[in-house]
Amino acid sequence: MEQLLRDGLAALGLPEDGVPSLLRYAELLLEKNKVMNLTAITEPADIAALHFLDSAALLSLADLRGKAVADVGTGAGFPGMPLRILEPSIRLTLLDSLNKRIDFLREVCGDLGLTDVACVHARAEEFAAGHRESFDAVTSRAVAGLPLLAELCLPLVKEGGYFLSMKSVDSDAELRSAAHAIQVLGGTVEKVSDYTIPGTDVRHRLVCIKKVQKTPQKYPRAFAKIKKNPL
Repeated sequence: MEQLLRDGLAALGLPEDGVPSLLRYAELLLEKNKVMNLTAITEPADIAALHFLDSAALLSLADLRGKAVADVGTGAGFPGMPLRILEPSIRLTLLDSLNKRIDFLREVCGDLGLTDVACVHARAEEFAAGHRESFDAVTSRAVAGLPLLAELCLPLVKEGGYFLSMKSVDSDAELRSAAHAIQVLGGTVEKVSDYTIPGTDVRHRLVCIKKVQKTPQKYPRAFAKIKKNPL
């Protein structure tokens, strides 16, 4: 696992300083996964590639140095935690609606000595009430559709900032269906980058949405309304 990480980070043009912390993170993840469902991916090599290197790829596709970043629906901490481990200048907020996951992430931060990561138990649409347009970038690797994710994430992004949505390479139809929502919420698709996870033949996609104007105050709506009637 260690060599796979080192080779993968080198392929992405990223430093290897964070490898010991990533290895410890993997240990903590697998240990906690025995008592709660954090990940279906449990082989060390797969954790290295499909969680850590997949997350790390964002650092080669977007400049997050010194940025305030919120990871919405972070789950077991992806992509946010690997981003912060590999780029310590990121000011990170991890957001999830399940308190058990947030408790786990606090444990990880404590173990790794990450004192400047905010682990927040909240729904994104409720969190937005007090944190509108306060982040340089918002990431999400959540499985929800892009029209729904856009309404949860874009209100948190500052004008001039970015919503970075991790998707599959066959998400063209999803992108088209989200075009109206992205426009209404003040965003525009700046670029779509397909990439191969180093050491694998797995291809994923980063949809880079720039916030070009303020999101209307009425968004995000309550989650039930978003789900029932996506923009």
